[in-house]
Amino acid sequence: MTKHSQAGTDGVAVPAIPAGDAARPEGRRLAGGAGEIRAAGGRASSGSDARRGFHLGLSGKLLAFTLAFVLLAEVLILVPAVAAFRLNWLSDRLASARTAALVLDAAPDGMISPQLTQELLRSVGAITVALKRDDTRRLLASSDMPPEVDHHADVRDIGPVQAVREAFDTLLAPDGRIIRAVGTPPRGDGFVEIVISETPLRKAMLRFTGNVLLVSLVIAALTGALVYLGLAWMFVRPMRRLTQRMVAFRLNPALPVLERDDDRRMDEIGQAERELTTMQRQIAETLQQKNHLAALGLAVSKINHDLRNLLSSVQLISDRLADIRDPAVQRFAPKLEAALDRAIAYCEHTLAYGKAQEPPPERRMVALGPLVAEVRDTLGLGAGEDGTGIGFVESIDRDLMVDADPDQLFRVLLNLCRNAVEALRGRAPNDVARDQIRITGRREGAIVIIEVADTGPGVPERARAHLFEAFQGSVSRGGTGLGLAIAAELMQAHGGDLQLVPGTIGATFQLRVPDRPVDLDAHRALRAFG
Repeated sequence: MTKHSQAGTDGVAVPAIPAGDAARPEGRRLAGGAGEIRAAGGRASSGSDARRGFHLGLSGKLLAFTLAFVLLAEVLILVPAVAAFRLNWLSDRLASARTAALVLDAAPDGMISPQLTQELLRSVGAITVALKRDDTRRLLASSDMPPEVDHHADVRDIGPVQAVREAFDTLLAPDGRIIRAVGTPPRGDGFVEIVISETPLRKAMLRFTGNVLLVSLVIAALTGALVYLGLAWMFVRPMRRLTQRMVAFRLNPALPVLERDDDRRMDEIGQAERELTTMQRQIAETLQQKNHLAALGLAVSKINHDLRNLLSSVQLISDRLADIRDPAVQRFAPKLEAALDRAIAYCEHTLAYGKAQEPPPERRMVALGPLVAEVRDTLGLGAGEDGTGIGFVESIDRDLMVDADPDQLFRVLLNLCRNAVEALRGRAPNDVARDQIRITGRREGAIVIIEVADTGPGVPERARAHLFEAFQGSVSRGGTGLGLAIAAELMQAHGGDLQLVPGTIGATFQLRVPDRPVDLDAHRALRAFG
């Protein structure tokens, strides 16, 4: 629905209030159906994806993190294992060398044949075996031509960092490198040393690394898959469901919000889903209320425009009543003209302002007594002789002046008194002391306090929570609940408030109207010029 401009006979353009959210861009998306929204959302998403390029979803990111942590755990396990395997391999060779050293050292010189010596060296896997005791170093067995040593390895005292570094050095070493390994002797002080080729060690380390890596990868893959599936089931799936609910609600907020079994989870995901359900319901209620208000606003704008023209015609007729000399007509004609002038001015303000908010008050010092009397005459109330059985009692301080907009204060008092009449209407006629409306007014410092009380049934407890909200605070059948909302809004515009006084017979509403603050600088300037 598009905005319309209505012009009356007076030539004033009337901006119509849109019916529903269709007048706003987001309202048009809602009114246009899910297909239009989906198409627009698809275009926006395509452009956004084109700008961002390739990106991982939550599942992809979870998989990437799982793989990264599994690989990190693999490295932390594999590297120390390879370093320990190298030290164990060298320790085994040194242990065999210690056994051979005991045999060679115990035998007299020349009693060990060269063939036995070579057998011992082959059992150890060494090229030479030497033993150092005290200050002497003795070569127990050796091949015919000992090669030159390329690297030294002492397994007696080696730290974890050095063990890892030497393990990598062995893995990256070329074939045929000769190393000298030193370990503890069979007995006493000193050391036993062997010279061996590093190629068998390197090949054994490569085999061990491949086996450990294969087993670790299988275990890590199974563990990572279980972790991924568990996290995906517990977190990714609920988050995807939350996202789908948000998208569906954005496409069509009018869909009913249903309670879900997943909302019963007691963790943070369950709390997020419950909060989302609550938020969706509140937004849906707000949209429904705004649609209602917008439709009502459009109707009021149309009615207001035409009513202003009708009131102008009635005003022309009422002007002729002044020429009639009948005493009753002369008494009521000024009140009729004042009521018509106020109604026409209110229509003009509403049309010119063009919004749901009230225009700012035009405040001045107003006598409260005559204003209350005008409210009484407008409602046709008296001392109970008018046939309604409702009395009207005024208890206002003499010459009480209130700093307010007279038309807006009149509307506030008229709404409150009309609500009181509706609350008392239909009751059996009683004495004035029982069925009556009472207005009191007094000044307390810079605040004027006005109370409007009735002897009706009062305000039900269920209506008090939303008493001053539009379409919420009505307690009478067929009422709109706008009277109290309008009165509260006008009082807030004056810097005051409107409250329901608890613990009274019937309903008692209290208005607090503060005086405008005095501009001291301007006041001093006036006194200086005066």
